[in-house]
Amino acid sequence: MLTIHVAEASPEAAVLVDGAYVAGIGPYEELAAAHPTARVRRWPGILTPGLLNPYGPELLEQAYHPDPREADRFGTEPITGERARALFRADPARQGASARRGVQRMLAHGTVAVAGELRGRAALDAVRRAGLAVAAHRPAALPGPPSFSPVPLVLLPGLTAGGPARFAVLGVPDRAALVRLGASTCVATVLGGRLVYRGR
Repeated sequence: MLTIHVAEASPEAAVLVDGAYVAGIGPYEELAAAHPTARVRRWPGILTPGLLNPYGPELLEQAYHPDPREADRFGTEPITGERARALFRADPARQGASARRGVQRMLAHGTVAVAGELRGRAALDAVRRAGLAVAAHRPAALPGPPSFSPVPLVLLPGLTAGGPARFAVLGVPDRAALVRLGASTCVATVLGGRLVYRGR
């Protein structure tokens, strides 16, 4: 089924999705007129190609993401350093569940690709299952400490017709606001044409 994704602040950059691929890009009115039976998803903010998070190993292998049911014991923020290593040593099965929760947090921040050498099966499986792209190399100069919304944000190159339907919608009026407010403004993430994250 054809789907048109259009964001309020960037109607000139609507995306027509056919399965896992981008079938067209252009003004919403033109795409809607050419494909009147397409389903339409309307979003607030701007539609972007999505973000690359360069901290794959740090966030998915070296940090423990607590289960919400563990919030009373561990809080809700990622646990790092020796404390995370001790949790993984005590119960290696935690790594898979933690990596999956870490990937979900990435998706909630508009991430469509990760960089950094992932070595653990748990993290690799979580990334593959979600459909995140894996960059061959990460930037030589990393933007700062590991974060789901690193500063500066790394936007992927523009979408192309025939390319993978992989993008994000950020709830900001323009790119300047995105730079200022960061990736926590994400309202939707699409991977392989599938809506994998939708903000409330």
